[in-house]
Amino acid sequence: MRKIIFTLFAATTLSLAIGASDTEASSYTIKPGDTLWKIASSNNVSVDQLITWNKLSSNSIYPNQKIKVAAVASPPKVTAPKTSASSVSTYTVKAGDTLSHIARVHSTSVSSIQQLNKLAGSMIRPGQKITVRGQAQATAPAPAIKAPAAAPAVSKSSSYRVVSGDTLFNIAKKHGTTVSQLTSLNGLKTTSIRVGQVLKVTGSSAAKQPVTVSNPVSAAPAASGNISTLVATANSLLGTPYKWGGAAPGGFDCSGFIYHVYNKAGISIPRTNTTGYDAMSYAVSSPQVGDLVFFKNTYRAGISHMGIYIGHNSFIHAGGDRVQITSLNDSYWGKHFDSYQRLNAMR
Repeated sequence: MRKIIFTLFAATTLSLAIGASDTEASSYTIKPGDTLWKIASSNNVSVDQLITWNKLSSNSIYPNQKIKVAAVASPPKVTAPKTSASSVSTYTVKAGDTLSHIARVHSTSVSSIQQLNKLAGSMIRPGQKITVRGQAQATAPAPAIKAPAAAPAVSKSSSYRVVSGDTLFNIAKKHGTTVSQLTSLNGLKTTSIRVGQVLKVTGSSAAKQPVTVSNPVSAAPAASGNISTLVATANSLLGTPYKWGGAAPGGFDCSGFIYHVYNKAGISIPRTNTTGYDAMSYAVSSPQVGDLVFFKNTYRAGISHMGIYIGHNSFIHAGGDRVQITSLNDSYWGKHFDSYQRLNAMR
């Protein structure tokens, strides 16, 4: 009898220990010098997700504060609309959602959701119902809405003037958008704003304007391929969602982005990680367009992130929650900069 009781006690203790371990793995205690951007990058999530999971009203955090760094709630319940088509599920967008987050929760891809809902980009709004799984409904398509003949083909944008007490999170929520979209639209390096500042809240994103290479005399020499093609390919992927292990247009991680772009430009390199590409390169003191930029000690010790140098002290990379262009003067990336290097395949 004593043996049975001891066995039950041991099993209960082990179960509690495992539960505690899972809880600790999904939270993080703030240290001096931490920022939401730094924590998001270290845990492969976005600032929007951290704000949503922790119900933060701003991006302010303080030492010893404990925050969630992973979704611990069950995936949102989806309901199937009445339709004769096979197994279609829908989801209602909530404030702070991104297509990347929704795709991950429903075990699908961003490109699949875009195709199912005929989305041209990644813009979504709270309250919007989208199909997340299955085939498109076998119903008659909605009648096309024709634009007035006199309407000019110019994208309109709306603006908002910051008032006392505003945060990017509150402004995003008020205008049915996200913090990342506001920072992208306005070319912001951080989430800090000031009273009286005028922000774009709709329109075309400034961060997605491509960098062009005309007469690239400063381009890195390549045995095969074309640097202009390489940069053009990279530009065409701006805004693509970040996806851990991704190496295709549906989503990229930093090394997968390098692999895809270089091979599309005719420069044959294998699929590996940041450490592998570091070993396949040699250091250069004066970077040229097409060279690689390496960073260290981001989410792990040693070489842990990389991008493509595009001139003007900037690089293009799959970082944060999407493919984007970032300045090397950025406070976070500047602190983690390691080196400029050139692939051996470029000799």
